[in-house]
Amino acid sequence: MTDKPALPWDNPRFRNWIALVRAERAVVRELTRVLAPLDLKIGQLDVLMNIFRHPGSSQHAVARKLLVGRSSITMLVPQLEKKGLVRRESDAADKRVMRLHLTPEGEARLSEALRLYCGILDRVMAQSTPAQCDSMGEQMRRIESALGQDD
Repeated sequence: MTDKPALPWDNPRFRNWIALVRAERAVVRELTRVLAPLDLKIGQLDVLMNIFRHPGSSQHAVARKLLVGRSSITMLVPQLEKKGLVRRESDAADKRVMRLHLTPEGEARLSEALRLYCGILDRVMAQSTPAQCDSMGEQMRRIESALGQDD
């Protein structure tokens, strides 16, 4: 007796799985599109937002908050520094630690990026009532938990 392998499209929830994946891709595609004229990528925006919220953070702290490896931050920060958006300063107590700050140009670029980001957020979330949005958020957190967090 041969058992037929399980096929994803035979699962009655497959349609919703595909909708979830397509929605995530659509958000990434739109965010990538609106950031392009600002010469920013999504990962760079994440770093700028984090530095804005936590000025003077170390590269290691930013990596932890963004759930990315230290090597990712080690690559992103010099890119942002070269663009004149971020500056690194040695920590007074520990010269091995570099503290990150936005430059005035970094703050200006981030301000414009956040305006665009909030526009996408508002447009997307307007598709749901506040209760539906809360329910969707809870479901996304359960999905993240079921699959484990990135470390």
